[in-house]
Amino acid sequence: MKKNIAIVAGGDSSEVVVSLKSAAGLESFMDKERYNIFIVTIVGKIWQVEWSETEKIAVDKNDFSFTRNGEKTVFDFAYITIHGTPGENGILQGYFDLIGLPYSCCGLLAAALTFNKFTCNTYLKGFGVKVAESLVLRAGQSVTDGEVVEKIGLPCFVKPNVGGSSFGVTKVKNTEQIQPAIAKAFCEGNEVMIESFLSGTEITCGIYKTKTKTQVLPVTEVVSANEFFDYDAKYKGQVQEITPARISSSLTERVQKLTSAIYDILGCKGIVRIDYIISEGDVINLLEVNTTPGMTATSFIPQQVAAAGLNIKDVMTEIIENEL
Repeated sequence: MKKNIAIVAGGDSSEVVVSLKSAAGLESFMDKERYNIFIVTIVGKIWQVEWSETEKIAVDKNDFSFTRNGEKTVFDFAYITIHGTPGENGILQGYFDLIGLPYSCCGLLAAALTFNKFTCNTYLKGFGVKVAESLVLRAGQSVTDGEVVEKIGLPCFVKPNVGGSSFGVTKVKNTEQIQPAIAKAFCEGNEVMIESFLSGTEITCGIYKTKTKTQVLPVTEVVSANEFFDYDAKYKGQVQEITPARISSSLTERVQKLTSAIYDILGCKGIVRIDYIISEGDVINLLEVNTTPGMTATSFIPQQVAAAGLNIKDVMTEIIENEL
C-alpha cells in the first residue's frame, strides 16, 4: 500500500509565496511510485487539500484527513514547508504531536526556539557559539538612537525577530535610519531584533540526520549583488551561490562540525540549514538556524544535495521513512 504524504504549505506570514514554491519543489522531488502525494495549504483558518486547480477540499482538523466523493483519506506523514507561522514556530508541530501524525521537521521546542532568532542565538552563545551583539524590542518598547550606537554600533541590521526571507529587514548605516527601520520591522511582527553588522563571507550549510546516519552537506558561499542577502537576492537571482564555498578544507570541516553540533544541541530533526558569517581570522559566527529551509528547485538544500553527489528523491525517502 502506498503511504499518503501531505506536503503542508501556506502560513500566515509574508513568506506564503515562498512556501508554495517550496511545496511544488518538494512534490517534484518525492517518489511518486512509493507515495501518494497531496499539497495541503493552511492559511489562517482555511485548511484545504489542493486537489486540482479548480477543486479544493476542506481538511478535517480533528484528525487531519479529508473526504472526497464519500471516501476518506488519512495521512501517514506530513512534510511541513510553511516558512513562518504556524509551521516553523512549533504550533503545527504541537498539533501533529497531539493527533499522533509523524512529520518531517524539528519538534515543538526546537522549532519555537529557532524561530525566535534572539532567544536561539542567546541560548547557543551559552554553548560557546559565536553570535553578533544584539538586542530585542517587544511591542511597546523603544530604544534611543544613542543606545543603539553604544550597544550595537553602526552599521547594524534591524529585523523582525520572528520571520524570514528578509521581509522587514534594513541595513542601517546612520542614526536617522534607526527609528524608521524599527517601525518597518514591527510591521512584520511584535518583536524586533537589532543586531551588529559582521563583515565577512556569508555561507550556509545544510544537514540532516536519521537513526542510522549523519549527512552534513557541502557548504555554499553566498555573494549578494545587493547591500545584503535580501528578498531580491534570495528569490530574484541577484546573487551568486557557490557550492562548494571558496574556503579552505579545514575551515569547511570546522563549519560542518559546528553545524552537526548545533543540530544536536537544539535537538533538531529532518533537514536543517544553518547560516554563518566567516569574519576575519576565520571566525565562524552564527547568523541563524532554519528548520524549514526553502525547497524550491534552486534553493540551497537541493543545490547542496546535488553537490554531495546524492539524489534528492532518495534524501526525501530517507527523511520520510526515518519517521515512519
